[in-house]
Amino acid sequence: MIERIEHIAIAVEHLDSAIDTWISLLGCDRSAVTIHEVPSEKVRAAFIPVGQTKIELLEPLGDDGPIAKFLSKSGEGMHHIALSTDGVEAETERVTALGLKPLGEPSAGAGGKKIVFLHPRQTSRVLVEFVEPGAAH
Repeated sequence: MIERIEHIAIAVEHLDSAIDTWISLLGCDRSAVTIHEVPSEKVRAAFIPVGQTKIELLEPLGDDGPIAKFLSKSGEGMHHIALSTDGVEAETERVTALGLKPLGEPSAGAGGKKIVFLHPRQTSRVLVEFVEPGAAH
């Protein structure tokens, strides 16, 4: 079951300066920011809490990952919306039965969360991610 918007992700060229901009905009303290490297996605991700959701800033680790490709094609900007669920596999099966196509199998994301993305051609050109909290959350 979809529970809430977990985060809104923004692709950025330089994580540290983007963090400075967003904490100033949101009026929060830098100590609220958590940073994770996600080698499987070839990114460094910063999460900034905003109430029950987060802003996720994504900086590529190298030139060949999905965020690096996104930045070279589209520049900085919104990358995806993540929806929190209590079961990534169940939600993936549910939407697949409706004809929506996941981009691969569920895998490990930042902070030990289980994730899967849906193809944006079928969701009004918005990349959608399902996120299931990991054991530490």
